[in-house]
Amino acid sequence: MDNRPVKMNEHTNLLQLEEHIYPLVDVDKPNVFRNLFPYDEIPKIAFNDRIVPHNMPEQIWITDTTFRDGQQSRAPYSTEQIVKIYDYFHRLGGPNGIIRQCEFFLYSKKDRDAVYKCMERGYRFPEVTSWIRANKKDFELVKEIGMKETGILVSCSDYHIFYKMKMTRKQAMEHYLSIVRECLETGISPRCHLEDITRSDIFGFVIPFCVELMKLMEEYRIPIKVRACDTMGYGVNYAGAVIPRSVQGIIYGLTTHAGVPSELIEWHGHNDFYKAVSNSTTAWLYGASGVNCSLFGIGERTGNTPLEAMVFEYAQLRGTLDGMDTTVITEMAEYFEKEIDYHIPSRTPFVGRNFNVTRAGIHADGLLKNEEIYNIFDTGKFLNRPALVAVSNTSGLAGIAHWINTYYKLKDQRQVDKNSALVAKVKEWVDAEYDSGRVTVITDNELVVVITNACKELGIVL
Repeated sequence: MDNRPVKMNEHTNLLQLEEHIYPLVDVDKPNVFRNLFPYDEIPKIAFNDRIVPHNMPEQIWITDTTFRDGQQSRAPYSTEQIVKIYDYFHRLGGPNGIIRQCEFFLYSKKDRDAVYKCMERGYRFPEVTSWIRANKKDFELVKEIGMKETGILVSCSDYHIFYKMKMTRKQAMEHYLSIVRECLETGISPRCHLEDITRSDIFGFVIPFCVELMKLMEEYRIPIKVRACDTMGYGVNYAGAVIPRSVQGIIYGLTTHAGVPSELIEWHGHNDFYKAVSNSTTAWLYGASGVNCSLFGIGERTGNTPLEAMVFEYAQLRGTLDGMDTTVITEMAEYFEKEIDYHIPSRTPFVGRNFNVTRAGIHADGLLKNEEIYNIFDTGKFLNRPALVAVSNTSGLAGIAHWINTYYKLKDQRQVDKNSALVAKVKEWVDAEYDSGRVTVITDNELVVVITNACKELGIVL
């Protein structure tokens, strides 16, 4: 006789039969899904056509790991640089705090100094959180600093449990739960980083473990967050793909089978297979309120989900920026290049030097007539980056004038037109380049040198 209770789902307003209980499946040998991850072959994406419903939370947001995961792949930022970037995040996230949190290391004095200085700013958002080693001493440090939440590593695949930690699943779960309980005893809210979730046994370990986390949350009345970490970038967002690679399958399992509320679920993706952005968006669509990102995608190996990408994913899904100031993205890109000496590849969406530069002659002609034809949106409005047309042998006087006006951001009476002596000088140089056999477009740096010299010769100030 089936006595499972029938409950109303407040999100769908449909009666729902409570799901089965999934107990821990302790195993003698690790299940490393060798059929999906053969290692000496390319990983396989398999399907069983089990479809789960969209479950977009009422609120979604972005959290940041630039100062944690992002710092693991580059030289550490100085305290001053961290505070400056934190200020940028506050401005970018806007009054509604769409950028909800930033996580920090606490190991070194420099790390702690940065945390104190950021907390002194008094911003409500982004909230300052930490990532620590899972021990009593570090929990006390978090409490002493005045943080309400900290991240704890709880690796969940058999690759980590058996091969790295040398434990069984039962031992690992007991170990993790004791650590979480220690954290709760200090009054700190734990954020459990489920490392390598896309190679884990979802029903045999992840869901039973998260069920126990929810029991601890009920006991201590302190929120416990779950961060689903696609550590190796194996996640896919294809409908009907099998777990553990299915992003929507993982999120559905956490919400429906483990009972984790959407506002306590984050997705943390890596870009090893170019899927970080699409997987993060999918996590939102299927029930995770948070997606964890790093600025410009800087992070371990191929990097994390780029924060600036998810800002525009948010706007596309919600139909609004909800107060975010996207022009700050351009300021951050300029700061990284000029002050931190970090090179952003020129074709990187939204922040690369050439992301909205049209080079093909026929495209340039269309953009000069109406920039909507070849520009993704009003990049001048949202990023302070007007669309540019690269200069070549087909640009003509009008194309060169357009380049000068947009590159130097000349407005109204300061703009030059195709009859300008400056434009004529540049056109003369461009023609000479192509008459001598050049076949490539003129670079920005070349044009700046030519324009600077021409301005000096003509006595012009741009």
